[in-house]
Amino acid sequence: MNRADLLLGLVSGAILMGYGVCALFFLRFWRQTHDRLFLVFALAFGLLGLQRLALVLTEPVEESRTGLYVVRLVAFLLILGAIVDKNRGDHGGSGPTSTAASAPAP
Repeated sequence: MNRADLLLGLVSGAILMGYGVCALFFLRFWRQTHDRLFLVFALAFGLLGLQRLALVLTEPVEESRTGLYVVRLVAFLLILGAIVDKNRGDHGGSGPTSTAASAPAP
């Protein structure tokens, strides 16, 4: 192993640890609030951590890594979907400002 490989392993380990901490952080908030947003965020960060681990453990052949980046895309789409779902809310309006627009005029 050369110096660049060791540095790559160190940085990847730090990124993996960060993803794991974020996943546990959002999982804790989900257990307290039972809000679906926190559960989806925890799943997404868990997927990002698993993707980073698989990326480090595979050989550096670019063609074989394409599937690993699809996992990253799925994680980001989960985050985006959770944000859109949270902003739609359960009130059936078109967004967070729909309740203010329906308030009676003075």
